[in-house]
Amino acid sequence: MFVRPLFSVADNPDEIEKRMKRMVRHTSRVLPGSLVLPRNLGGRPGLWVSAAGSDPSRVILYFHGGAYFAGSSAMYAALAARLSRYGKAPVFMQDYRLAPKHRFPAAFKDALSAWYDLIERGYSPDRIIIGGDSAGGGLALAVLAHILARGEKPAGAFAFSPWTDLTMSGQSVTTNAEYDAVIPADRMQDAADLYLDGYSSHDPGASPHFAEFDDPPPVLLHVGSPEVLEDDSVRMAEKLRAAGGEVTFRKWENAPHVHHLAEGWVPEARAALREAGAFIQTSFAAARR
Repeated sequence: MFVRPLFSVADNPDEIEKRMKRMVRHTSRVLPGSLVLPRNLGGRPGLWVSAAGSDPSRVILYFHGGAYFAGSSAMYAALAARLSRYGKAPVFMQDYRLAPKHRFPAAFKDALSAWYDLIERGYSPDRIIIGGDSAGGGLALAVLAHILARGEKPAGAFAFSPWTDLTMSGQSVTTNAEYDAVIPADRMQDAADLYLDGYSSHDPGASPHFAEFDDPPPVLLHVGSPEVLEDDSVRMAEKLRAAGGEVTFRKWENAPHVHHLAEGWVPEARAALREAGAFIQTSFAAARR
């Protein structure tokens, strides 16, 4: 009723951003007792979110969704607080640069800068978990592939309905187009073109579906069903397992795209976030053995 028409009708990214902010303001609240601080990381602003009881010696580096032209850390503060609570770790969300003002590879470079800034601040790779949703999930996986190639291995990674293939070659882009409650499939190419600005959609920095993952850490993938990005997650799980990775894949039937944002509204959201939190805690513990 709200999200899909927003992306289907509005052609102005600024207007979409305003509408998304209004919607989030009315549908989500930061957990009481959470600490939300504006901070810079990797040369970009963002938010440091820490729930009571989180371990400051480790961190979740999270990249928000929004098809690379919308979204912000402020819009995701409530989700970050819940991830911090369930994962027992602070969350940093970076406001990476967005299209159309900043095209690819700006967001990818910002995300990499956030990783290396954490390393420079004294966090070892095994004290960092990378995550994200939708476009931000694809960004997290693109960063993962890049740092693995450099011999840097985080404790784990997770992605909620990641957009991993900007060529839109997954069959679900077509077969689930009519049934996806959030993403208008007929606008996906417009979003990809707006972001890529002439760069190849096969570039692994934009489409981690085409990246190589060298000895990946444990990875958690969640996807709703039916949704157009379903095959992006299915094929990513297969790719990571083929690379020798331990993958936890969960398809949430009849749950919308990134239902995790709707705790208190969508029944599956809390269960999904608790599962992600358990994965985060287990991955941190295993990385330190």
